[in-house]
Amino acid sequence: MVQPQSEAGDARSTADRAQQVNPWLAALARASRPWIGATVIAGSVAGLATIVQMALLAAVIHRGVIEQVPVTGLTTLFAGLILTLVIRALAQGLQTRFAARCSEQVRRDARRRINRHWRATGPVALAHTSSGTLAREWIDHVEALHGYFARFLPQLALSVIVPLTILAVVFWLDWLAAIFLLLSAPLIPLFMALVGMGAEKLNQQHFETISRLSGQFLDKVRGLTTLQLFGQTGSATDLIEQRSDHYRRITMKTLRVAFLSSAVLEFFASVAIAVIAIYIGFGLLGFITFGPSSELTLFSGLLILLLAPEFFQPLRTLSQHYHDRAAALGAGAELIDRLNSPVDPRCTNGVATADADKPDAQSISLSSVTLGFQENNCLFRDLSLHVEKGEVIALTGPSGGGKSTLLHLLAGFMAPDRGEIRVLGRAPGSFPFGWLGQKGFLVHGTWADNLRLTTPDASDIAIDSALRNVGLGPLLDSRQAGIYSAVSEDGQGLSGGQARRLSLARLFLADYDLILLDEPTAGLDSDSEVFVLEALHKLAVAGKTLIFSTHHQALLTLANRVLLVSGGEVRDA
Repeated sequence: MVQPQSEAGDARSTADRAQQVNPWLAALARASRPWIGATVIAGSVAGLATIVQMALLAAVIHRGVIEQVPVTGLTTLFAGLILTLVIRALAQGLQTRFAARCSEQVRRDARRRINRHWRATGPVALAHTSSGTLAREWIDHVEALHGYFARFLPQLALSVIVPLTILAVVFWLDWLAAIFLLLSAPLIPLFMALVGMGAEKLNQQHFETISRLSGQFLDKVRGLTTLQLFGQTGSATDLIEQRSDHYRRITMKTLRVAFLSSAVLEFFASVAIAVIAIYIGFGLLGFITFGPSSELTLFSGLLILLLAPEFFQPLRTLSQHYHDRAAALGAGAELIDRLNSPVDPRCTNGVATADADKPDAQSISLSSVTLGFQENNCLFRDLSLHVEKGEVIALTGPSGGGKSTLLHLLAGFMAPDRGEIRVLGRAPGSFPFGWLGQKGFLVHGTWADNLRLTTPDASDIAIDSALRNVGLGPLLDSRQAGIYSAVSEDGQGLSGGQARRLSLARLFLADYDLILLDEPTAGLDSDSEVFVLEALHKLAVAGKTLIFSTHHQALLTLANRVLLVSGGEVRDA
C-alpha cells in the first residue's frame, strides 16, 4: 500500500511542477514571440513549397508516362520544380536561423533572471550552495531550454498548419483517402502524450541527479588534499562511483523512453501510409469502385502517395521534439526552484544614485542599525557609526564579534533589519568598490586574466605596475611568460601569500575609492605580511578609504582609527 501512495505523490509533484513551469516558459516565450512567429511563417512556406514540389513531380510523371509528352514539353514543369526546391531550401534555412535567434534571446533572458536572483541573494547566502550546482543551472539547465523554443514551440504550430493544408489538398483529390489520413492522424499525438508523461518525470530526475553529481564531484576535487591527508580518498571514490552509476541508470531510462516513442510513432505512421498505398493501388487497378476511387488517375494517386508521408512528417518531427519539451520542463523546474528560493532581505543590494554635492557623499554612515541572525539575539542593536572619506579604519576584536558582518553590511552583501546605511552618498553595493576576502579569488588562466576580471581593458603595462605594487616584481621577472604566467583557481604555482597579493593587485588596477578587506594577512608568513602592509600603505597614501578587519598589530599601526567590535558594539579602541 505504501508504494502506490508514493507513486501517486510523485505524479502529483510532477503535475504541480508542470503547472509552475508552463507559465514561466510562456512568459519567456512572450518576449520572443516575433521570432517564434517568423519561424512558423518560414516553416509554413517550406511546407507549401513541399506540396507544390510534389504536385509538379506528379505532373511530370503523369504527363510523361500517360500523356506521352516529350521531355522538351516538360521544360516548364522541370524549371518550376527546381525553383520550388530552391524556395523550400531557403525557407528551411530561414526557419533554422529564426529559431536560433529565438532560442538565443530566451536563454539570454533566462540567464539575466538567474543573475538578478544571484545578486539579490548575495554572496553570503550563495556560499551555502554548491558552486557545481550553480554552474549546472547557469550552463546546462539554461541550454536545455534551446530545444523547446527553437524546435518544439514552432513545430507545435507547424504540426497543425502543414497537415491541415495537405489534408485539404488530398480531400480535393480524393475525399476517401483524406478520411484515412484524418482517422490515423490522432494516434500519433495520443501516443506521443502518453510516452511524454513518462519522459517528463525521467528528465526531472535526470537534472536533479546531474546537479547533485556535479556539486559532489567538484567538492571532492577541491578537497582532494584534505581527503588524502585523512585517508578518505577511497570512500570518496566509491561515493562518486555510486552517484555516477545512478546517473547512468537514469540516462538509460530516458533513452529507452525516447527510442520506444520513436518506434511506436514510426509504426503507426508506416501503417497509415501503407493503407493509403493499398487503396490507391487497388483503386487504380479497378478493384475498388467505392466512392471517388473510380476517378483516380496516375497524377492524383501519385500525388496522394507523395503527400501522405509529408502529412505525417510534421507530427513525427513534433514527437521527436516532444522530448525537448520534457527536458525544458525538467530544467525549468530546477531553475524555478532557484528563482523562487527565499531571498533574505538582509542580503539584498540597494540601488541609489550618487550626488556629489550632498555632505554624506564624502562619508560613510550607519544610523541606528540593528541586525540579528536569530530572534531575540541581535548582533548589532542601534549601531551608529561615521567614517570620513579617505580614512583608514581597522576593525579589531574577538572572533565572532561581528567584524566580518560589519564589512558585509558596508559592502551591501547584507542589509540591516532596521536602520540606514549610506556609503559615500549611496546605498551599499550600488557602486563599484574593492573587496578582498579572507581567501583570495582566482580563476584558471593567467595572471593577466585574473587582474582583468575587474578591469577588462587594462593594458599590460598597468598590470605589470599593479603586480609590482604588491611586491610580486621579483617573481614576475623570474617567470618567462611574465604577466601571462599560468595560474589555477587554487593558486597552483604560487604560495598562499603570493596568491593573496595577486588578488590584492586588482585593487591597484581598478582604482576604487572604497576598499574593504577581511583579515588581509590571515594565514600569511611574515614576509608576505610585510608586502601586504606596504601595498595597503600605498593605497592609504593615494587617498583611498580603507576599512579592514585584523588581529595583527602591524596592520593596526597602519590605521588612523581603530574600532573595537565586541558585544554588539562598535567603539573607538
